[in-house]
Amino acid sequence: MMTKKTISASRASLILFLCRMITALEVPLDPILLKELSQPPTITQQSPKDYIVDPRENIVIQCEAKGKPPPSFSWTRNGTHFDIDKDARVTVKPNSGTLVINIMNGGKAEAYEGVYQCTARNERGAAISNNIVIRPSRSPLWTKEKVEPKHVREGDPLVLHCSPPVGLPPPIIFWMDNSFQRLPQNERVSQGLNGDLYFSNVKPEDTREDYICYARFNHTQTIQQKQPISVKVFSMDSLNETISANLSDTDFYGAKPLTERRPTLLTPVGSTSNKVELRGNVLLLECIAEGLPTPVIRWIKEGGELPINRTFFENFKKTLKIVEVSEADSGKYKCVARNPLGSTHHTITVTVKAAPYWITAPRNLVLSPGEDGTLICRANGNPKPNISWLTNGVPIAIAPEDPSRKVDGDTIIFSDVQERSSAVYQCNASNEYGYLLANAFVNVLAEPPRILTPANKLYQIIANNPALLDCAFFGSPVPEIEWFKGVKGSILHGDLYVFHDNGTLEIPVAQKDSTGTYTCVARNKLGKVQNEVHLEVKDPTMIIKQPEYKIIQKGGQVSFECTIKHDRTLMPTITWLKDNGELPVDERFIIHKDSLAIMNVTDKDDGTYTCVANTTLDSVSASAVLTVVAATPTPAIIYDRPDPPFDLELTDQLERSIQLSWIPGYDNNSPITNFVIEYEDGMREPGVWHYQTEVHGTQTTVQLKLSPYVNYSFRVIAVNEIGRSQPSEASEQYLTKAAKPDENPSGVQGIGSEPDNLVIIWEPLKGFQSNGPGLQYKVSWRQKDVGDEWTSVIVANVSKYIVSGTPTFVPYEIKVQALNDLGYAPEPAEVIGHSGEDLPMVAPGNVQVHIVNSTLAKVHWDPVPLKTVRGHLQGYRIYYWKVQSLSKRRQRHVEKKILTFSGNKTHGMLPGLEPYSSYKLNVRVVNGKGEGPASPDKLFKTPEGVPSSPSFLKISNPTLDSLTLEWGPPTHPNGVLIAYTLKFQPINSTHELGPLIEIRIPANETSLILSNLNYSTRYKFYFYAQTSVGSGSQITEEAVTIMDEGKLAMASRQVDIATQGWFIGLMCAVALLILILLIVCFIRRNKGGKYPVKEKEDAHADPEIQPMKEDDGTFGEYSDAEDHKPLKKGSRTPSDRTVKKEDSDDSLVDYGEGVNGQFNEDGSFIGQYSGKKEKEPAEGNESSEAPSPVNAMNSFV
Repeated sequence: MMTKKTISASRASLILFLCRMITALEVPLDPILLKELSQPPTITQQSPKDYIVDPRENIVIQCEAKGKPPPSFSWTRNGTHFDIDKDARVTVKPNSGTLVINIMNGGKAEAYEGVYQCTARNERGAAISNNIVIRPSRSPLWTKEKVEPKHVREGDPLVLHCSPPVGLPPPIIFWMDNSFQRLPQNERVSQGLNGDLYFSNVKPEDTREDYICYARFNHTQTIQQKQPISVKVFSMDSLNETISANLSDTDFYGAKPLTERRPTLLTPVGSTSNKVELRGNVLLLECIAEGLPTPVIRWIKEGGELPINRTFFENFKKTLKIVEVSEADSGKYKCVARNPLGSTHHTITVTVKAAPYWITAPRNLVLSPGEDGTLICRANGNPKPNISWLTNGVPIAIAPEDPSRKVDGDTIIFSDVQERSSAVYQCNASNEYGYLLANAFVNVLAEPPRILTPANKLYQIIANNPALLDCAFFGSPVPEIEWFKGVKGSILHGDLYVFHDNGTLEIPVAQKDSTGTYTCVARNKLGKVQNEVHLEVKDPTMIIKQPEYKIIQKGGQVSFECTIKHDRTLMPTITWLKDNGELPVDERFIIHKDSLAIMNVTDKDDGTYTCVANTTLDSVSASAVLTVVAATPTPAIIYDRPDPPFDLELTDQLERSIQLSWIPGYDNNSPITNFVIEYEDGMREPGVWHYQTEVHGTQTTVQLKLSPYVNYSFRVIAVNEIGRSQPSEASEQYLTKAAKPDENPSGVQGIGSEPDNLVIIWEPLKGFQSNGPGLQYKVSWRQKDVGDEWTSVIVANVSKYIVSGTPTFVPYEIKVQALNDLGYAPEPAEVIGHSGEDLPMVAPGNVQVHIVNSTLAKVHWDPVPLKTVRGHLQGYRIYYWKVQSLSKRRQRHVEKKILTFSGNKTHGMLPGLEPYSSYKLNVRVVNGKGEGPASPDKLFKTPEGVPSSPSFLKISNPTLDSLTLEWGPPTHPNGVLIAYTLKFQPINSTHELGPLIEIRIPANETSLILSNLNYSTRYKFYFYAQTSVGSGSQITEEAVTIMDEGKLAMASRQVDIATQGWFIGLMCAVALLILILLIVCFIRRNKGGKYPVKEKEDAHADPEIQPMKEDDGTFGEYSDAEDHKPLKKGSRTPSDRTVKKEDSDDSLVDYGEGVNGQFNEDGSFIGQYSGKKEKEPAEGNESSEAPSPVNAMNSFV
């Protein structure tokens, strides 16, 4: 036993290093922390290793990196330093290492062919990019050749050679006629992988003079054409007729009839061949045979099966395609060509090699001083790759020595590291088929512990649930984490808690006594830090009285109870649902605190009612069914749901249909209205039942439509007015055969997420729409209107595919077709999508500004060419800002404003400008990606406007005949002030305004002493500024000159008459007299009586003396005394019960001061400064009724 526990020193050391590697310090993605910590460079973006560029466009070689401090960049070309400053065509993007080589202005891309490598360096190390091989694409012309016509006998084989020019990358080959129509291909006529056109046997209809081979070079978007080939096929009948016409009757000759023959291979030649393919690539094997009748091709793998889900047959099964090949796909593949006369075969020995691929790529390592660690770089390939190490871009063998570093093959072991050990290491794994390069840094940091979780964070959970208390931390060395409960609690440990590596404390089953304050302590050798969090455990919400199933007669009322118990600190809300939806908006539904009542129940109220109790932490619900039945006669008959059907039987079993029959159960006095048929898919969702269909209650047999590749079971539910029966027993199972998909995905779209890609998305088929196993999708795309071939890939059951390397914002035709192991769905419809947008390239030109007025300007610009928008044009955006006010001559804080004009507009209005100011603006075009470059800033000036009111007007130093006025200039002069205007007028004791006096004051004055005023007089002042445009807003103020001292003393000796008793008595007597007069008037107005003669006069009414009706607003009887006179036309009281002044001598208008002599609620006059000295006529809207004594007194007081 002791020997089993003994571990060798070397093995213990290895285990120790591996453990430390696994627990290597990770830097959290905390923005503040990342900003503070030093970090070696990391390459974040780079161009592909084999970079074929368009020779007509600028070359952009990407190299982006991050680090702290930010890294600097340098480049090598063909292994030597590339001095960018010496080449005027080469620039580097700001804050980046990306190279831009200007080719479009006379440069040649061929001059910049070569191998480029980028280095990103800071004080902590240097990271390097892959070797980026730059090659311009080439599309050479076809070599001139004389194409001889092809004369061939019917039934013979034929090969038309294409021999396209060698391009970079290789061209795409296709055959067309003079009308640019694709030549039809089939099992007899097809194109080989080398571009040649093969005829297994020719027919007379193959005769034509325009067999044309085309080569399309995608990178340069050019198409080259070979000389047309003429083919003449001679049929046996026409050949015999020609021969017989040239022979005498005694001669006998006849061409041989068509002779059927066994297959022979046109390509490949011989009986065996070899093929080498790289792991992960697509393996294409081809066999094309000739023969009569046309042979068919079959593929087999000797000693094995063709891989499922990765094997596809193309070109009428003449091409075998295996995607994502691996070493297991090596072996012998045999193609067999067969027709009725025999067969032939060819064996291809496939060897799968592999460029290096990662098993374990090196990962960044963060260590503290004195710690140990390892970098591991493991790769595989065929042949096995060679592993080499570099440090900061230099081979480790010639790099400066580091005593803490030891290289052991594919592993670098670090021990007792120090801060100087920080560096970036590169691992290179290479063989004859390629290489892998990975950067991984070693960053040595000494950091005291930090806790990143906010202090005093509150966690609230429901009892009996797990509680997770966070303690996110960082430090170097890695801090140790301890948890305490309470202020002076002991360290937590034991089975009641789970301690996670990220510092989180888990309480698997929190109870009420788990509530409290928890302290997290992080410590390492550089320090200690702690943080408190708080946990509150709440009682769960429970429904202690649930709603119950109810049967109610129509017209009655029903109530569902729902009583809950909850934590007293949580505020629950109760919601009622009907059939999992909101309650109907109906006043018959009454919600109480603990119940739901439904009044005057109708058939529509039948359903399931659910009570949902929600708090911020939990939710519970309970449901009950309400069944509404018709009012029962007396004696009552018991109604109930039907009994379930039984004896289910399946007959007429076909691939896509089956007949189901059953026997109904007892209806329980309520006739069965319908049967619901449900199905179960025992293959995909056993135990889950789905709605299939329903039939009338008198029907006991139904023909059911089925889908392929489903293991069906059925059950039947009877339904009457009371409700649904229990389900029947399940029928026997029936498995339908698999088939090709019937439909294709919906919602196919093509959008770009980046400028150089096309993201194709679709809604995948659901459930058993796949119709069989192995559901996949064939995604096809081609650029619209350029005659491209469809490019297709087969993807797994996903909903997205990204096409990379597309031109920016061009239209594509897209289609997505479903397929499974049995074949393809019908041909899908094509949709149009666009590749990704990029920022617009140019700014709007010819920007012009037209000043409309001092606050409004109109901006014009020329639209940018649509091809430079590189996206969906959304509009134009104007940035404008005030540079300075021309009157203040000082720079203000620049606040840019933005106005966006949608669509392809060429002008826009700028409102809200400040007068007499200098502005700048620029215009940018906007697409879905963002804004393009700004046009040059345009400077314009707004004209003068009227000024604002003076900032203040202060009146001081009053004397007997003068006042001192002080003012401040307008806050917004809006131009050059030319003068101030002061107007003033006196106000007398009756609040009437005197004559208006105007004074003009120079603009540079800020005070004025106003003399020759009347003593003890109130004046009103109006003050405003002026520019050349006009006068601005005025400011008003009032002031009073002081009283003469002599007259003031005399006034003080006079007796106030209003306090004398005789004056008060006189006023009371006058008021009493007026009151008596008003009462007499009121009585006279309402006095009247009916005379016996009235009835006679009613019968012989004279229109001139007819009493007025009540709806006329007058009295319906004769008045006495002076009122015996007939009323004249127009003297009646108006229908709105008002009396004009001239019609009533005792109107209250006489007691007022005209229209301006009315009182406010506080007793002050309205319009006291109106200046009107005469009473204006009343408006005729006072009441025609006699005024009451109270109103009369109120108007007099």
